[in-house]
Amino acid sequence: MNAKVWLVGAGPGDPELLTLKAVRALGEADVVLIDDLVNRAILEHCPEARVIAVGKRGGCRSTPQAFIQRLMLRYARQGKCVVRVKGGDPCIFGRGGEEAQWLGEHGINVEIVNGITAGLAGATQSGISLTLRGIARGVTLVTAHTEDDSSLNWRALAQSGTTLVVYMGVAKLGDIRDQLLAAGMPGQTPVAMIENASLPHQRECRSCLQDMQSDAADFVLKSPAVMVIGEVARQAQTLTAMCNEAVRTQPIHA
Repeated sequence: MNAKVWLVGAGPGDPELLTLKAVRALGEADVVLIDDLVNRAILEHCPEARVIAVGKRGGCRSTPQAFIQRLMLRYARQGKCVVRVKGGDPCIFGRGGEEAQWLGEHGINVEIVNGITAGLAGATQSGISLTLRGIARGVTLVTAHTEDDSSLNWRALAQSGTTLVVYMGVAKLGDIRDQLLAAGMPGQTPVAMIENASLPHQRECRSCLQDMQSDAADFVLKSPAVMVIGEVARQAQTLTAMCNEAVRTQPIHA
C-alpha cells in the first residue's frame, strides 16, 4: 500500500469556495488535520473521519510544526487516508511546500489541492481587482511575519509598480508604513485593510499609506486580515458602482 497525504487548501473561509477536488479528498479521508482558521462547515464532507485540530495562529499558543508532521507520517504509515486542511492555499504562506518535501523525504506520496488565497478573495469581495489594465500589471504577495525576523526588500517592493498584498501584517502596520515611505512610496497611496476575507462578517478599512496605522486603530482592525496597497484600491468603489449599474441596466428577456 502506498502511503499518501493530501495537503488541501480550504480557501479563506467561505465554505462555498472549496474546490470539487478538495471535497473529494475530504470524502475519502480517515484522518483530517485541520488548521485553526479553517471554517468547520467543511467537515460536513468528511463525517466519518477522525478530526484533529492543529491550530497555528500568530500571538497564540500553536501546535508545533514538527508534531504536525509526525502525526501525518504516523497515520499515513498506518495506511490511513490523511488530509491536512489549511486555510487559503497550502503553498501561499501555508507551509505546504516544506511539508510536502519533509513527507517525501520519509517516503510518503503527497498531493496538493490548491485553494483560493485570502488576498485574492478579500480583494474581490471588496470590489478590488488586484491587476487592472493601465493601473497595475502585476501583484506581489508578501508576509510581514518571517520565522527569522528578516526584513523584506521594501525598496524593491515600493518601486515594483505592482499591487502589494501583505499577509499577517496587523501587528506591524507602523513598520510596514515606515519602510514603504522610506523606500519612496507616496504617502497617499491607497490602502485597503480587509478582515475575515470572504466571510459574512468581512470588514474593510480604506485608508492611505501614511494614515493606515491610525485608521486601523480607530477601526479596531483584527487578525486575520490582509492589506492591499496600490492604485487598484482607489479604483474599487468606482468598479463596484459600475458593476452595480450594469446589473440594474441589463435588459430582461422573456
